[in-house]
Amino acid sequence: MPTLTVGDASKEFPEGTRLVLAIEALGSHVGHRCGGKARCTTCRVTFDEGEPEAMTEAEAAKLEEKGLAGDTRLSCQIVLDRDMTVTPVMTLESEGWSDTGPTPADEVEPEPAWTTREAALGG
Repeated sequence: MPTLTVGDASKEFPEGTRLVLAIEALGSHVGHRCGGKARCTTCRVTFDEGEPEAMTEAEAAKLEEKGLAGDTRLSCQIVLDRDMTVTPVMTLESEGWSDTGPTPADEVEPEPAWTTREAALGG
C-alpha cells in the first residue's frame, strides 16, 4: 500500500485512493471548493516526492487555463499508486474558509481520460 506524507503526518492508503481524500484523512484541510471535479484548483498540491506521471485531461486543461501547468497538481485528479509527499497549497486555515467544499466522490470526476504529464503539458 502506498504511503502518503503531508507535513509530519504519514499513513498507508489502499492503492487507487483519491489524493484529495487521503490528504483530508491525514488531518490536512485541503480545499475542494468544486467538490473534486477539476473546476476550481483549490485542491492544488506541490510534490516533494512521488509525483505521478499519469494526469487526467481535465487536470491538464484546468492547469493550463489558470497558468499553473508545471507548478502544481490537482489532488482531486490523482490517485495513490506510489509513496507520495505533498504540500497542500490552499487550506481551510490559509484561506479563512468556513469549510473546504463539498465532499469529493471516491472516484475521480469527471470520468477520467488518462494521459501523461509530458503529453498533456508538452514537456
